[in-house]
Amino acid sequence: MTIADIKKDAEHKMRRSLEGFQKDYLTKIRTGRAHTGLLDHIRIEYYGSNISILQVANLTLIDANTISVQPWDKKMVAVITKAIRESHFGLNPVSQGELIRVPMPVLTEERRRELSKVVKSEGENAKVVIRNLRRDANDQLKKLLKDKDISEDDERRAQDEVQKLTDKFVGEIEKLVQIKESEIMTV
Repeated sequence: MTIADIKKDAEHKMRRSLEGFQKDYLTKIRTGRAHTGLLDHIRIEYYGSNISILQVANLTLIDANTISVQPWDKKMVAVITKAIRESHFGLNPVSQGELIRVPMPVLTEERRRELSKVVKSEGENAKVVIRNLRRDANDQLKKLLKDKDISEDDERRAQDEVQKLTDKFVGEIEKLVQIKESEIMTV
C-alpha cells in the first residue's frame, strides 16, 4: 500500500462517514411533521436477533402528526412500544390492540433544546469516527515507515495531509450541526 492509497482510502471512508451522519441522523430529525424515517434506526430484539423495526412492522402515516406502527407478529407490540419509548427522540407510543400510534410531540422550546442536544451529540459521535479513521491512516503510515517503505519526511508530510483531511471533514460536520440546530430552534 502506498501513501496515496492510504490517503485516498482515508478520504473515502471519511466521506462515507459524513454522508452516513447526514442520512442517518440529520435527515431523521425534522421539525413540524411526522415521517416514518424517524423510526428507521430503532432496533428491537426479535427471537434473539437485534433487527430493525422495518423488518417486523409496517410503518405508515395516519396524519401529519402521527405515525402508525403495525407489527406483523402480535407478540411484538410490547417490545416495539418499549423500543420506541426508549429511543432518544422522546416519543411516547400508544398501543391500541395490534396497532401502535406514535404521536409527534409538539415542538416546545424545551423539546427544541432536547433535539438540539441530540444533534450535537450525534455530531460529536461523527467527529469521533472521523478521528478514528485518522488514527487508522496514521497507523498505516507508521507501519510503512517501520517497514522502511517510506522516509520519515514522507511519513510526516502524509500525516499532515491526513490531518488536513480530518480537519476538513470535522469542519463540515460542525457546519451541518450548526445549520440543523438553527433549523430546529427556528419557530
